Amino acid sequence: MLIKDIIEALEKDAPLQYAEDFDNVGLLVGDKNTKATSALITLDTTEAVVDEAIAKNCNLIISFHPIIFKGLKSLTGKNYVERAVLKAIKNDIAIYAIHTALDNYKKGVNAMLCDQLNLINQRILIPQKQTIKKLTTFVPKAEAEQLRNALFDAGAGSIGNYSNCSFNVDGIGTFNANQDANPTIGKKGETHYENETQINITFPKHLETKILSTLFKTHSYEEVAYEISTLENTNQSIGMGMIAQFEQEMEEKDFLNYLKDKMKAPYVRHTQLLNKKIKKVAVLGGSGSFAIGAAKASGADAFVTADLKYHDFFQAENNILLVDIGHYESEQYTKNGLVAILTKKIPNFAFVLSNTNTNPVKYF
Repeated sequence: MLIKDIIEALEKDAPLQYAEDFDNVGLLVGDKNTKATSALITLDTTEAVVDEAIAKNCNLIISFHPIIFKGLKSLTGKNYVERAVLKAIKNDIAIYAIHTALDNYKKGVNAMLCDQLNLINQRILIPQKQTIKKLTTFVPKAEAEQLRNALFDAGAGSIGNYSNCSFNVDGIGTFNANQDANPTIGKKGETHYENETQINITFPKHLETKILSTLFKTHSYEEVAYEISTLENTNQSIGMGMIAQFEQEMEEKDFLNYLKDKMKAPYVRHTQLLNKKIKKVAVLGGSGSFAIGAAKASGADAFVTADLKYHDFFQAENNILLVDIGHYESEQYTKNGLVAILTKKIPNFAFVLSNTNTNPVKYF
């Protein structure tokens, strides 16, 4: 098995096209065509993690956070980033990072956080915009079914819990082929009238290349008429954060103690207690201050996240309980989730869960 095969399996669920613009995801170190021995799954790639990969004979590290975030102008080992990268290169270890592509995956980081807290009825808190596209094309009526089925097989036409969705309109198409053309229907120099079907079908944006390739391969015309537009429809399968709920409500103090226990958090920071029960909870692993407004708008009783600054807490405005459980704490189970995902996809390959604690924050 090659490294690229593992990457393709992972990106089938969490395509890099849905990572945030600021992020640096994908294969950061190494050659994707290298044969993979085994893969170490970690939250962060540090020197200690690279040492662990060496000791466990793993030539691939799959990391949630990217070790290379900003551009490297030199590789001299002057900081922890350069030292980790140099050690990986020296020992022929590839490094792959998935970060916000997994954040935006419906069953990714925030679903894993919800699962750890036993939250049910999960749905995305902030759906990512402009992720749904629509193809409109025109095909001879006799070929419409064949083309539709080919597009369905390529991944188009899925909307929520429904598949093979399209809208079709029959009409008359006209064209006149010049002397340089090679028409499959009609004659050069004559205007041809053809009974055609207009096919309208949606698809996720990361499949655009595949959808167009299928269109051109299946369509009989020399020149295929088509349009692609980006829709503003809400996509409930891609986005940041989750809103979910407990089966049974609990008191605020019981909720805070529950968080500390389930998330192994030495302490939590929170806003003023509101003397109300906690049932509906919004979560966002990692730095989540940008989602406070969305959490409030969702009607959540509490918002669990990390890296809240002093002034962020004022945004609660006695409407919601904001809880900062720590960055590492909020994402620590991501590596376990990645191992589960990959083991299910590739059961006969060794995916090794890193036992290196990469939390840089210590508590006294």
